[in-house]
Amino acid sequence: MTEHERDSDRRAEAARDIALFRYALIRQAADPALSTRQRGVVIRALAQAEHTGPLGRPVRYSRESLDRWVRAWRAGGFEALLPAGRNAEPRTDPAVLELAAALKREVPARTAAQVGAILAAHAGPGSPAPSARALQRHFARLELTTRPDGMAPRSFGRFEAAASNDRWTGDALHGPAVGGRKTYLFAFIDDHSRALVGYRWGHSEDTVRLEAALRAALACRGVPKVVYVDNGSAFVSGQLLRALASLGIVLTHSKPGQPAGRGKIERFFRTVREQFLVELGVPGVTRAIGDLSQLNELFAAWVETVYHARVHSETDQAPLERFLAAGAPALPTPAQLHEAFLWSERRTVTKTATISLFGNSYEVDAALVGRRVEVVFDPFDLTRLEVRYQDRPMGTAVPHRIGTHVHPDAHPETAPVPAPATRAR
Repeated sequence: MTEHERDSDRRAEAARDIALFRYALIRQAADPALSTRQRGVVIRALAQAEHTGPLGRPVRYSRESLDRWVRAWRAGGFEALLPAGRNAEPRTDPAVLELAAALKREVPARTAAQVGAILAAHAGPGSPAPSARALQRHFARLELTTRPDGMAPRSFGRFEAAASNDRWTGDALHGPAVGGRKTYLFAFIDDHSRALVGYRWGHSEDTVRLEAALRAALACRGVPKVVYVDNGSAFVSGQLLRALASLGIVLTHSKPGQPAGRGKIERFFRTVREQFLVELGVPGVTRAIGDLSQLNELFAAWVETVYHARVHSETDQAPLERFLAAGAPALPTPAQLHEAFLWSERRTVTKTATISLFGNSYEVDAALVGRRVEVVFDPFDLTRLEVRYQDRPMGTAVPHRIGTHVHPDAHPETAPVPAPATRAR
């Protein structure tokens, strides 16, 4: 099919849409059972009202137009409601328009003026060539201005993991204010079963709240092969990468602007809005939730008793039943989880056998002077650091000066009273 033929098909489809709109508008007025007086009342009401036209814009129509459409429908039926076509022959040769489209696809950055200049040079002196404006309209009809390659938008087939814990997808949802502060839900959904394996509401959209949801998921639902997330700041954290790598989990990110494979978690968030958050909108309900623990308790009750127990429309199984169909998953040990969620930093040991971390100083084994070491720690307790060199344990760092007790990125839900600085004697 040529470009001209495709353009003709699009015009014909648009004309049918207009005819359908006209028919729907006059259907009641065209009823043969109506008297002339009754029909006049209907026509006047239609003329006074504003309608959403076939292009989605608000429109109004005069009584004369409406009467003309009624007469046309009576005389010729649906075909008579089609808008009149162009009687004139196209001014530009279809072959020239084909060539113009080909030139645009060859180099999408070419402007209509550039394409027109090439066509004029190709046609030779004295031969007419389409104007730049005509070419712009032609490219717009072919959607070459929004899709320069002229190809249809890329489609993504529906994907489903073959088994439970093959892939988890994680994301964050903005929620209501609790205790005067905005809340965020971090959640992970199992791609195969649609079970919500981990979830937690928090006051911050950060790595700490993300890891809280993920740690609970791993402790209760086992270890997935892949965790699939977007490119939000919490999801690109080096601490998250370390946690997953220590458990043998592959971390993958969706490509910016191409969120393929995220439909299930987005659909779940829509369910949360429509079935859970909507109930919090009842007057007085949100105010009755005093803190995050109450919100998390309510949400956990809804997930486990409603969402997990109800048959999913796509799988025809309840999410938790489908998740456990192959048996209970193997769970990581407490020691494995503890190691996974320690945070890590690298430092070079000074000549005095000390390292510095967020303003704190620590003494380490003198044999490590000049070496690049890894220190692992609980982000909420910087008084205890484990030192490692080339993945071998090298003991615990001895605090020398501690002024910062918590990692700068580890913000508790309720800010504690700062501890006084201490100096080892």
